[in-house]
Amino acid sequence: MRSYAVTGLLTAAAAAVGSAGVRTDTRWYRRLDKPAWQPPGAAFPLVWTPLYVLVGWGTGRALDRARDTGEDRRVLALTTANLAANAGWNWAFFAARSPASGLAVIAVLDTLNVALVREAARQDRAAAAALTPYAVWCGFATVLNAAIWWRNRGK
Repeated sequence: MRSYAVTGLLTAAAAAVGSAGVRTDTRWYRRLDKPAWQPPGAAFPLVWTPLYVLVGWGTGRALDRARDTGEDRRVLALTTANLAANAGWNWAFFAARSPASGLAVIAVLDTLNVALVREAARQDRAAAAALTPYAVWCGFATVLNAAIWWRNRGK
């Protein structure tokens, strides 16, 4: 149970810190040229809430299983780095008003997602399965971020 509490707190902290960096009500953001296929703003909390639940549960399960093999520090380090990058993206994109910085951060996040899912799979298949929708959504977010950067480069 301790593993789930730790990863649940880490996930909640990342969600809180990340959401504090979101600035969709600024003139800068409203003026960005965004693709027509971008989901409406209301979709993001509807998607992120269950994803964060899955991240907390999946990393908790992986951490719990890793304690048995002595690899818990690696799982915890990957989880922490991943959630720091997750929260950091909002600050890089919105607060810094930089789609390019957001793209750099999300590329790191995608790399960490692959590493985290692989490590979770080494520990427990159910943990990896729980983390997969998060990794897929972040992949979609990367494509969206890249499209926004491309459409607005040089502006």
